[in-house]
Amino acid sequence: MSAVEAGGVFHRARGRTLDAFSSDKEREWKGPFYFIQGADPQFGLMKAWSTGDCDSGGDEWGQEIRLTELAVQAINKLDPKPKFFVLCGDLIHAMPGTPWRKEQTEDLQRVLRTVDSEIPLVFVSGNHDVGNVPTPETIAEWQQTWGDDYFSFWVGGVLFLVLNSQFFYDASMCPALKQAQDQWLDQQLSIAGQQRCQHAVVFQHIPLFLQSIDEEDDYFNLTKSVRKEMADKFSKAGVKAVFSGHYHRNAGGTYQDLDMVVSSAIGCQLGKDTHGLRVVVVTAEKIVHRYYSLDELSEKGIEDDLMDLMKKK
Repeated sequence: MSAVEAGGVFHRARGRTLDAFSSDKEREWKGPFYFIQGADPQFGLMKAWSTGDCDSGGDEWGQEIRLTELAVQAINKLDPKPKFFVLCGDLIHAMPGTPWRKEQTEDLQRVLRTVDSEIPLVFVSGNHDVGNVPTPETIAEWQQTWGDDYFSFWVGGVLFLVLNSQFFYDASMCPALKQAQDQWLDQQLSIAGQQRCQHAVVFQHIPLFLQSIDEEDDYFNLTKSVRKEMADKFSKAGVKAVFSGHYHRNAGGTYQDLDMVVSSAIGCQLGKDTHGLRVVVVTAEKIVHRYYSLDELSEKGIEDDLMDLMKKK
């Protein structure tokens, strides 16, 4: 199993699944494991933010290259290796159809090809990847570059669902694509609801909410009506956690038994957090996660209390 195919091309999600985890054996619980979540490398935002020109100012991304290289180096040092590394959207800053998009994509892919070949990569689409108002064309471009925009895969008895959250934000230009994801999601959640998995976990770029299900609508969350509908749907199916990015700060809260986890960015920080990654440990009973700065994870690795959780069968 390799994150990269021969010729340096990523194993992309196809046919609504990830071939790195296509084995039926992955549907069986075999004991605790962990994965790494990152979000928003967003090549180009740091320059754009610093100049106050977020629409067209992202013409340099050397800082993001170095930060993503640090993230990859930290992940490659980990022992045991994580089951996978998921990037929760906004891989680059340049929106579809704008300058620097091709160059930012090529530079990010070059860095990501240095991830240990035994650690599969999981790509989640964000608003900068498919546009604030996605179209069939922008979705097709994402699929060509990074793979399916929504899909599921199994690891060690756990069902993971990757969603395109732009369909929840504004699908006015592609209603049929949103409807297809909605129908597919209901089918996937029925599997979770029948308790045919140890846990079910969702990855999407935009958080349902930042702190509370009842908070006001904001650029960084989904609208109240949408978030409530999705949270109820997830909770009813027994989904344990939703992992997101988008906020460029750490945040999160709970709704019923659902853990909404908002992770800060590998790239540009909009608050007081550090450039970092989240370590997520999955045990038979629960999902435990902790955010690490890139330096912390690289220099010290995963702390003993999390490592101990993985030793329990």
